[in-house]
Amino acid sequence: MGPAFLAAVAYIDPGNFATDVESGADTGYQLLWVVLAAGCAAVPVQYLSAKLGIVTGKSLPESCRRRFGPRVSAALWIQAEITAMATDLAEFTGSAMALQLLFHLGPFVSALVTGGISYFLLDLYGRRRTWLERLLTLMLALLLLAFAYLTARGTFDAGAVASGLLPSVSGSKGALLAVGIIGATLMPHAIYLHSGLVTDRVRVRDPERIRRALRTERSQVFVALGIANVVNCLMLAMAAGVLQGVSPGDLSLTDTHRLLGTVLGGGAATVFALALLAAGLSSSGVGTLAGQVVMSGFVGRRVPAVLRRTVTMVPALAAAAAGCDPTQVLIVSQVVLAFGILPALVPLLMLTADRRLMGEFAVGRAALAGMSVLAGAIAAVNLLLVVLQVVR
Repeated sequence: MGPAFLAAVAYIDPGNFATDVESGADTGYQLLWVVLAAGCAAVPVQYLSAKLGIVTGKSLPESCRRRFGPRVSAALWIQAEITAMATDLAEFTGSAMALQLLFHLGPFVSALVTGGISYFLLDLYGRRRTWLERLLTLMLALLLLAFAYLTARGTFDAGAVASGLLPSVSGSKGALLAVGIIGATLMPHAIYLHSGLVTDRVRVRDPERIRRALRTERSQVFVALGIANVVNCLMLAMAAGVLQGVSPGDLSLTDTHRLLGTVLGGGAATVFALALLAAGLSSSGVGTLAGQVVMSGFVGRRVPAVLRRTVTMVPALAAAAAGCDPTQVLIVSQVVLAFGILPALVPLLMLTADRRLMGEFAVGRAALAGMSVLAGAIAAVNLLLVVLQVVR
């Protein structure tokens, strides 16, 4: 358990809940292959982020500041801050929705309670970093158990599951859901975060120690993101087995909670709300840590975590106070995040392929070519996501 598990939490946030659940309820298991593909694409990206931090002892934002100069770094910093706020917006909204579902609190009060809990998580990270890693890993395990339980309560069609592993998309709604899944899964803030969490893993720049650290981190990335991928698959499978055929056209998380209570009973609805709360709170804490890595790396100054948390949660509090539709807030936040993937991924590829910086640990030509194809695919998919959201 360690940095990879913290990064993995970002891949199971309320945005994933919204896209995975609606996909299962609307198209059954048809888009299961998209969930798997998006999760698998995240593995090499996260490993490269960790590799940069371990080999250089510098985070991705700090390396960008040193490599690209003040103007480019300033532009990268501004867009990274915007995506950080969009991340907080989605995660805050999900946590507040869960508190409303569980305790019937008002939207603004739920947002304030969420903020208070996130302050506690930040304090825990500052005092007992390993405790927070264990706590968030526990939340990851609880999410796995929660959706395994909900999936087991529904119907299971082995043939439909097998067909869902074959690439296919039908209709414009299916295409929209497919790109929405990818847009919600490949989180730019997690790329920045992982590189910053591992900078102190190798205190002596010895090649053998670096190799050992890279092997350990590679194993953790596979395990942590594997768990996150299974949870996302279970979300879709739960919706396909329980909600398909009984859900409205556009399924909100509130609708999901209500329908689960109707179909499976109040206990299942409560489990879903608790899972949403765990995902929102844990990913919110991770998002704030990512914001600290971004600020200290691009600007070269550390801002108190409490102050940063207060600033980044302002949009979420404003949306709650204004009575904005939570589902629409989640959609808008995912579109914003779509713009932030390439500005994080492209510099990462450039830096990890630089032999002057990485030495013998630089990415080889074949791996760089494969990652460049992945970057191109992400660019195309996220552009399509934005176009479909506008057209819709």
